[in-house]
Amino acid sequence: MKRHYYISDDLDDLEDIGKELIDANITSPQFHVLSNDDAAVNKHNLHEVEAVLKQDVVHSTELGAVIGVALATVVLAGASLMGLTATAAGWIPFIFLAVAVLGFCTWEGGLIGIQIPNYQFTRFQDVLAKGKHVFFVDVENTQETILGNIVGRHPHLQLAGMGESTPRWVIRGHDNYTSFMKMMP
Repeated sequence: MKRHYYISDDLDDLEDIGKELIDANITSPQFHVLSNDDAAVNKHNLHEVEAVLKQDVVHSTELGAVIGVALATVVLAGASLMGLTATAAGWIPFIFLAVAVLGFCTWEGGLIGIQIPNYQFTRFQDVLAKGKHVFFVDVENTQETILGNIVGRHPHLQLAGMGESTPRWVIRGHDNYTSFMKMMP
């Protein structure tokens, strides 16, 4: 899947585009609006980016976990190489220390991520500060033409680049959940 970013200052136009996308079988979890005015986005029946996803929590937590795994490995390897595991206590204290280091690094990564914008959205901070909105659509290769045709009918929409998309399994999972909830009494 590919993510296409567009910039607009007209939420009415974005709402029309959203309806056209749904009519063309591009599901609602595939497009969102990044804006500093979430209330206005909701009034136009558009899908805003969740507050937690506007920050870099997920990415920074993953990065912290990777650093934590590396440091936990150093703790365990260091204890083994220094012969400290041959004592009566054995491996247990070092395993606990490695788990604590991993947990701390992961937690700290998340705390750092809360304080900074999502790395995918940092390039749009100036645009958002001017009151504009970033509309992004995740499409499969077979949907590229459909998106191009719809976007071509909206001249006020400005292409702002491409990026990594939400994984296909997440979007399909959301679609399946929505279908299931509609079928339930």
